[in-house]
Amino acid sequence: MRFSPYLLFLLAFSPSYSSASSLRTITNLHSIAIKHSAGIARDIRRALSPLLISQPTNQGQQKIYCVTKPLSPGGSSRNGTTGHPTSSKVNPTKTGAPPAPTGSSPWSLVQNHEGQGFFDGWEFWTFPDPTHGVVDYVSEDTGRANGLVAVNAQGNAVMRVDTTQQVSGNRQSIRITTTQSFMGGLVIMDAVHMPTGCATWPAFWSNGPDWPVGGEIDIVEGVNNYTNNQLTIHTNPGCSLPSTNSANLAITGSVVGGTNCAAAQTGNQGCGVRAPNNNTFGVGFNRIGGGVYATQWDKDGITIWFFPRGSIPTDISAGAPQSQNWGMPVARWPASTCDPFKFFVDHVAIFDTTLCGDWAGAVWSASGIPGQEQSCADRTGFSTCEAFVRARGDSFAEAYWEVRNVKIYKQK
Repeated sequence: MRFSPYLLFLLAFSPSYSSASSLRTITNLHSIAIKHSAGIARDIRRALSPLLISQPTNQGQQKIYCVTKPLSPGGSSRNGTTGHPTSSKVNPTKTGAPPAPTGSSPWSLVQNHEGQGFFDGWEFWTFPDPTHGVVDYVSEDTGRANGLVAVNAQGNAVMRVDTTQQVSGNRQSIRITTTQSFMGGLVIMDAVHMPTGCATWPAFWSNGPDWPVGGEIDIVEGVNNYTNNQLTIHTNPGCSLPSTNSANLAITGSVVGGTNCAAAQTGNQGCGVRAPNNNTFGVGFNRIGGGVYATQWDKDGITIWFFPRGSIPTDISAGAPQSQNWGMPVARWPASTCDPFKFFVDHVAIFDTTLCGDWAGAVWSASGIPGQEQSCADRTGFSTCEAFVRARGDSFAEAYWEVRNVKIYKQK
């Protein structure tokens, strides 16, 4: 396992950061904190495919390759650097009548995960966490038996972390990957709750084969008590952002970590955007009843919007999305400097929740990020993330995903 020099610098800091310059430094360090190399696990899965094919599964015919959470040696992908605010027409900080759809939708539905059949078409990852988290990902059968996987009375899919008060090793958690891949399209995820709290590291993302060759798009991601979502892409060399200026990019978020999106050239950092609003991740997201993240991958590039509950466009609710009406997105990676069909190939969608690991564990004693004004070490009284996870199961009552649906569209 290799570590980025930025991480070593971060770990050398004192737990308290009183000066403005220190806060700026910590913010920068967070933006390059360690994340993952998701393709490593996919390569492992391919190598083991003869064995995996023979194993029984309750998911029916499934793809052999399955993306895994990142192996974050350097500081990238599953890091804190992006968020999808909302469009100029649909302000995430306001509620009220969303714009009515005009015209027909250019998208047709190809994957629909919701209700009692939500988990159909997903594969449960049961291998070690590539990001070195204090978790054991379990099968669907084990998850259901232990109360970690369910569809609740509201018809929402729930994925939890084990809350047994004390454990001697890792806590059980859930990681799932769609069995069907997609090449371009529109991914819409509607959730009412996401994992939050010290030690948590949840993410909703997509990934292609042979990371980073197939590219990675982190749609929802953050750690501990962060409140502003961070969105990031990780690619092969040659992909970049044309500017760090939000106005030039026509986005509401703020670029963090630079313009080079190449994982190999940025210590796995990639290039990301932090959402401007504190209702885009964690407790703020949960307090408003969540919302919708919409990720568009087309000839113009990769674009992501966030719509809080009460401001979801009616065309999305009607199943006839029309992104031309959504206004300014939170994040955008234009095709002019990053060919979306060269650097992103055959993606699958992924949910996971790890604990500690290469990011949440690395910033355990840090503060200065929105929502993390006090370090988790100070908040919990535990000097290490791992000790906290093993001793305080009751602290993970809010460490769960509750998802209304995931819908994936292709262009007509």
